Amino acid sequence: MELNKIYHGNNLDILKTFPDNSIDSIVTDPPYGLGKEPNAVEVLQSWITTGYHEIIGKGFMGKEWDSFVPQPIFWKECLRVLKPGGYLLSFAGTRTYDWVVMGLRLSGFEIRDMIAWLYGQGFPKSHDVEKAINKMDGVEFDSKPASGVGFMKPDSEDWHQTKNQLTQKGESSDRAKQWQGYGTALKPALEPIVMARKPLIGTVASNVLKYGTGGINIDGCRVGTEEINIHNAPKGTFAGGESGRGSDTESYRDSLGRFPANLIHDGSAEVVEGFPSEAGGGLRNSSNNKKTEYTNTYTPNEAQYSELNTYGDSGSAARFFYTPKASQSERNFGLSGFESKFTAAAEFRPNHMEKAIDGESGNPFGRWQPKKNIHPTVKPIDLMQYLVRLVTPRGGICLDPFMGSGTTAVACKSEKVNYIGCELEQDYINIAEARIKAEVVMYDIFDFGAE
Repeated sequence: MELNKIYHGNNLDILKTFPDNSIDSIVTDPPYGLGKEPNAVEVLQSWITTGYHEIIGKGFMGKEWDSFVPQPIFWKECLRVLKPGGYLLSFAGTRTYDWVVMGLRLSGFEIRDMIAWLYGQGFPKSHDVEKAINKMDGVEFDSKPASGVGFMKPDSEDWHQTKNQLTQKGESSDRAKQWQGYGTALKPALEPIVMARKPLIGTVASNVLKYGTGGINIDGCRVGTEEINIHNAPKGTFAGGESGRGSDTESYRDSLGRFPANLIHDGSAEVVEGFPSEAGGGLRNSSNNKKTEYTNTYTPNEAQYSELNTYGDSGSAARFFYTPKASQSERNFGLSGFESKFTAAAEFRPNHMEKAIDGESGNPFGRWQPKKNIHPTVKPIDLMQYLVRLVTPRGGICLDPFMGSGTTAVACKSEKVNYIGCELEQDYINIAEARIKAEVVMYDIFDFGAE
């Protein structure tokens, strides 16, 4: 097993060559399995008996590798190579998250939590019900390309805009009119990340001391920069609620930032606007905080919960959660010598690709423009850094069996973590290696991540 290398080939075959208990963490973004929904009973029967169910078809962008999610037979190999107490973080699709979790459970993993990643730039893939019925009824509409960018109405009232084109108004059939405004899907704004763990051997403390795995890096992933006083007093004692007060002041330590949560957002205006504005932080010490009869814990008096009695900050509640601020240029980071190509997503929609080639309008977000990094689902580097840091010991080994264009490896280099990757497509490996090399050069020049 060679460190800091991307292995080319089938990941299941590659994993079988790795030693038992040799990997500290797994952080990966596998196929979401967006193909045709399989028969659940048949799949579970196969999973319980053999760990694998044959599924023939195509999923995202018409790719066969996305016909279904990774199956228990694969996750069992991940479990074998992972050290006891080692964590696995895997992205999943909202439609198929349950399959990913079930596959992990059946392979022997413990499900510890789910991290929700919220983002603003999601595009709805909804089917227009009215339009579908009109098509069945033989109603056709003429169309022409949009003359402007975005969703501005043209001068003529004979045209209305649908998505990125103008459609001439016609008369829907009677039964189609009843379904005007109906679709089949919501706008995507969330991707779940399952947090699973290989079972411990003994207690958390003994497992951590023996294998170096079993805990997550709380202080290394705190949110914000304000000073938080953390009480480490023995169980059953009470020191007053803030540093410098109480009978055991030595048990306090100062930390920067709030406790990390199981929610992450991208910092976009669309997401931040969805959070309420409020005062934040914990309560300052107050004699009016009382022990409740039912919970046996100290809870604040309602009158005490005000901005004056908290740590003093206020604003959008989005500040309580980690924000990966990814730049638009990081996708092509290190790929200056690569030729720009259309992604597989563009090729799967030739009409959009033709518009991009001809320079036609109606594509305000540039989704179909040629790119140097042709991988369809590139995750933000900051986000992957955070996830790697959360579950990987310093100097440990992080495995990504679906390496893609190398974002996990780039994150590992900046976090001083060794990586091992698997990837089936050689084109993606070439992109990944170039991005990793560029990260190493930047690291050497600017000493990123220095102690």
